[in-house]
Amino acid sequence: MAFHLRKSKRAKGIYLQIYESYRDPETKLPKSKHIKTLGYADYLESLGVKDPINFYTTAVRTMNDKRKIQTSKKKLIEKNIPEKRIGFFVPAAIYRRLDVKNDIDYLQYGRKFEYNLSDCLELLIYSRLCNPMSKFKTVNEIFPTLYGQTQFSYDQTLSCLELLGREYEKVVEIFTHHTHETYILDVNQTYFDCTNFYFEIDAQDDWRRKGPSKENRTDPIIGMGLLLDANCLPIGMRLYPGNQSEKPVMREVLHDLKNKQGVTGKTVRVADKGLNCAENIHDAILAHDGYIFSKSVLQLPEDEMEWAIEDEGFQEVIDRDGRLAYKMKSKLFQHKYDYRDENGRKHSLTVTEKRVVTFNPSLARKKRREITRLEEKAKNLCASAAKKSDYGDSAKYMIFTTENKSDNGNKEKVIAVLNTNLIEKHRKCAGFNMLITSEYKMDDSTIYQTYHELWHIEESFRTMKSSLDARPVYLQNYDRIKGHFLVCYLSVLLERLFQYKVLKNKFGSEKVYNFMHELKVLPTGPYTFINISPKCDINDYLSKTYNLPLDHYYLERTQINKILEKHF
Repeated sequence: MAFHLRKSKRAKGIYLQIYESYRDPETKLPKSKHIKTLGYADYLESLGVKDPINFYTTAVRTMNDKRKIQTSKKKLIEKNIPEKRIGFFVPAAIYRRLDVKNDIDYLQYGRKFEYNLSDCLELLIYSRLCNPMSKFKTVNEIFPTLYGQTQFSYDQTLSCLELLGREYEKVVEIFTHHTHETYILDVNQTYFDCTNFYFEIDAQDDWRRKGPSKENRTDPIIGMGLLLDANCLPIGMRLYPGNQSEKPVMREVLHDLKNKQGVTGKTVRVADKGLNCAENIHDAILAHDGYIFSKSVLQLPEDEMEWAIEDEGFQEVIDRDGRLAYKMKSKLFQHKYDYRDENGRKHSLTVTEKRVVTFNPSLARKKRREITRLEEKAKNLCASAAKKSDYGDSAKYMIFTTENKSDNGNKEKVIAVLNTNLIEKHRKCAGFNMLITSEYKMDDSTIYQTYHELWHIEESFRTMKSSLDARPVYLQNYDRIKGHFLVCYLSVLLERLFQYKVLKNKFGSEKVYNFMHELKVLPTGPYTFINISPKCDINDYLSKTYNLPLDHYYLERTQINKILEKHF
């Protein structure tokens, strides 16, 4: 593994990026991944970097030298100080309490498995929670450090992932069923959202397809839909090809949940504007469910937009410091939705909805600054007769037309004009948002608070991509890829149960993951250990609340066992 400076010749000049080369543990082929974008050499020179190519070549050489030193130190430490991780003890206790072991092991019946499937799944989950790495590194560097856990080979681990991925929907169903039996899920409200994960490959295949990327990348992606209950516990997950629309995924996951878990009664579906479509509205009503969606004020008809942004009717909400946090107003509407059924026939549906408009002054200021920035950028590019491709994100505020440059009509000239009407419209609507709900008897504040709990699902996706290192994905086998995302999903479920049921939502996800990463001990003898984990709030809370010796420096094996065998 080594860093290198990539110099790409483009129309605007030499474009510099830092990449890292490595060898794929599965294919044994050399690969590289993007580390950092530096920009065009001319632009870097304008910032004061003399000879950018030479400067960053030296910087990359320094990075490689530091890597060598760190690697040698790491090997020395691993050789002489065999640390053991015990930060997984709460997720392990929750896993035992869920009692999924037998159901997971039933999946291997009739297959040539010579090891326990549930044990291997546990190890994969705990490794991802304690220190996420590639599967090869996980097996060789993390498995051996998990205190008291059964060890598995790399081939066994990949076989486990492959089987679990092939049956990932059943595994999700098993965990949802046992979570409901153990902790009682609240599906009176459900939260749903989608994201996607990129793959550093050039060619698409049947599953990894190019589509709208949440991270604005051009790599092939797959999509993931995630369903949470009212307490923001994960209860459903669906993977789908990256070029497919995410809108029908919501319906499929909810139907699966109700059918497989025997859920009856009304569920209020909460999702953002990207999932707000006539088909989803119709599906919710047909299932006798409710819904809360958001909608951009910019997309409203003129008469409804005028009502939304006019000053009359707003109620102010003041924060703890006595400042305006936001203001809101609402109104009942009879709204007509047009949709097509499975056979393509067009239908209409009229429903009574409450529409709640909110105005956030801090968001308005932020949006207006962004509008001004794009407006100035567009003006400068227009004045310099820039190409259409140079406008980037400011192009939405331009009107581009073409005209012939000469009488013979062989050449065309692009005319760019600033769309001042659109800019003014965006300024007027900055800071406004609309919530649309079938629950017109619900008060405005409850609707607002219910919708804004969606941040938990965004946090789940964020932790998958950061704390759990879910992407980029280097596996090639489809079922193993599905198994990888299943492990990430189950890791989020156990972390969320830890956070919600054990810690009573007193600590955020980042603190929970840091606690699990850093809780380690060093063996100093056959029965004695030293606690090398740093002091933290969660450590103190668990020590006091559950009478655990997590704050001790010297630990005996009986105390370690007490920690690992604790029931929650």
